[in-house]
This record gives sequence, C-alpha cells and structure tokens, in this order.
Amino acid sequence: MTLASTGLFRGVGTFLGVPQTLDPAGAGARAAIVGLPFDSGRHPKRVGARLGPAAIRAMSTDMVRHYRPDTAADFDPIRALRLVDVGDVAVTSGLVEESVERMQRALAAVIAAGAMPIGLGGDGVISVPMMQALGRAHPGLAVLHFDSHTDAYPEGGNAIDLNPATTFSFAADQGYVDPSVSIHFGLRGTAYVPGVFDYTRSLGYHVIPMEALDDEGPAAILERFRAIIGDRPVFVCFDMDVFDPSVAPGVFTPAWGGLTAREGLRLIRGLKGLNIVGFDVNTTTPTHDVQGLTAWLAATVVLEFCYLAAAALGLDGTGPET
Repeated sequence: MTLASTGLFRGVGTFLGVPQTLDPAGAGARAAIVGLPFDSGRHPKRVGARLGPAAIRAMSTDMVRHYRPDTAADFDPIRALRLVDVGDVAVTSGLVEESVERMQRALAAVIAAGAMPIGLGGDGVISVPMMQALGRAHPGLAVLHFDSHTDAYPEGGNAIDLNPATTFSFAADQGYVDPSVSIHFGLRGTAYVPGVFDYTRSLGYHVIPMEALDDEGPAAILERFRAIIGDRPVFVCFDMDVFDPSVAPGVFTPAWGGLTAREGLRLIRGLKGLNIVGFDVNTTTPTHDVQGLTAWLAATVVLEFCYLAAAALGLDGTGPET
C-alpha cells in the first residue's frame, strides 16, 4: 500500500516550505511531517486544536531558520533528513474512533515508507494513533510524555471513553506502550478528581512532577530519563502546555508554573542519544493564542525534533549514514 492509494490526505502549506509528497520513499525521506488536525470536542470552551497544524506550519516559514550556531548541532537537519510534509490526515473533529483509526492507518503508511513520523496536533488524543502505529512497528515502545497532566485519568480503559484525559490509560490498556519504561514529566496544576498520580503509577508509568526540575536540575532529570528508558525505542510526546502560559498561552489546558522556553528547549536537546522513533507536538490552540507565540514555539520544538531525528538516524555528522 502506498500513501497515495490510501485517500487519507489533503494538501496543505508545508512545514518550513519542505516538499509536500505522498511518496516519502520515492523522495528518499527519512522523516515526514504529518498533520493531525483533530479536536475531540470534549472541553466546553477551549476548542481549536484542530487548527494547530496550520498555525505551526505558518509560523515555521515566518520565524524559524534551519541552523543553530549556538550549539554543536550547526547543520541543516531538514536537508539531512530529506524532510517532507505529507499534509493533513482527513479526519472529522468529534468523531473519535473513526478519526483515530484514520490517523493510525496514515501514520502506519508513513512508517512503512521508511520515514520517521513527526505529528502536528491536534488535541492529546492524536497521541493514541501515534502510539498504536509506532508500537506495532517497534515492539516494547516507551513513551516520554512532556505535559502538565498525565492524561491517564481513572475513567478510561476502552474506546468509548477515549478522550484527551484518558489517552495514556487507554494506551496502557491496549498495550500500545510499555508503561514500565515510560515517563510523564512536567506534571503540575489542578485536576477534577483525586488520586491522578497514584492511578497513573498503578498503570506502571513513571511520574516526575515539575518540582523535580527545581529540586534536581536538568542534568539529573535527563539522567533519570535515560536510566528508565535505556535503549528501548521511544516516542517523544510533547504537549505544549508543559510550557508556562506566559510563553505558550494558546494551549488546550494551560497551567501556571510550567517550563520556560529556555528550559524546555534545553531538555529537548538533552534527549540526543535516546533511541527515538517518532515525535508529536500537540494541543497548540490558535483560537487562544497571543500573536502566534505558541505556534512559533511549537514550530521551534519541531525543529529541535528534526535535530534529534537526524541524530537518532546517524545523519548529523556523527553516525555511519552521514
């Protein structure tokens, strides 16, 4: 099956102006941007994450450049990866089960074409098809989840309950990831029910609240990530509300006390060396953004993902494939 034969994509403006194609293999692409413009519609007010992929792409061409001369990674990851953008999966917001299945099929086709998927969401539910497709391709998948919430609330466990609050309880129940090597980091803020952290731990996940960053420092946090994940294939799931609302106001569920932009980008860069097999950035919600700040920061996060993808594939000047 080729991507062109799936009928699952529609054309969009691309991330950083890279070529748009439904044939990543033919383009020699090692990574592909995949738009996942989905809103579950469960929140009474904060909707609009389905517009996130378009906003991230728009800000990427306005505000993001390819080179990072302030670090050792002063190369063009877009060229190294032969990055392409396959467009948006054709989904319908509010139709959870149908849309999750379409996203999973589209992502599986991208992976089968030999490209590492970089998903642009969309609300947190978009991480379910990411984990499903990546877990099938990479057994024993770990997830490193940056978020102010665990999204593993004690109300899920079957498809009828799937929503942004139950993404990771659903993934654990379905066996898409191995919780024993998976981490939720950046947790803070208020919740609607008690015992969320304990429930998340009962599923087998590791829980690292935001306060640990202050207590231990970034180097120690990164070492904890490595000790837990080891050499497992890992999906990096990045909810933009892990950032403080002062730098990322346009998110699905903001919570004060989050990462600064500098802290977040430093932690992402510190993931180099992990066996990363896919990424997503989710919950960018332009309807609540301020002058595109969140979309701009999300586009910068995606560029950092491209550096990590190139490193994981040995395309950054340090590996045999360069």
